[in-house]
Amino acid sequence: MDQILELVCGLKDKNDKYAYQCLKKLESESLISDAVYPYFDLFAELIDHPNSYFRTRGIILIAANAKWDRENKIDEIIDQLLKHVGDEKPITARQCIKVLPLVAQYKPDLAYDIIMALRNANTQMYKDSMQPLVNKDITEALNRIDKLK
Repeated sequence: MDQILELVCGLKDKNDKYAYQCLKKLESESLISDAVYPYFDLFAELIDHPNSYFRTRGIILIAANAKWDRENKIDEIIDQLLKHVGDEKPITARQCIKVLPLVAQYKPDLAYDIIMALRNANTQMYKDSMQPLVNKDITEALNRIDKLK
């Protein structure tokens, strides 16, 4: 089994620390090459997983591979991805919001959809302690996307 496939399989490992290490290695590789992109469909499957850690891993790796998305796979799942701006778990929502500017950078045709999802996000569903954090992430993401123009 090649190293990237081993890391991709590790994303679902029961040991969360190991799975996180796999995520970080895959994310780093995605910044410098398209070697991880062939596993895109597996990341897309993760974003609907019942486990929020799995969803977060899928979201991060989709965004990290936006640069290599010549097949426009993100375009096909953008609605599915953007629903996580309002994920039931605020940590997953925050991670999604933080990586969306990367998607907008490499997929400018999706920037409008991303902006609208961020602007229409309902943060009232989160505890009072989390709402300001999510709102701050949204503002920062919108500012980063605005600077891309």
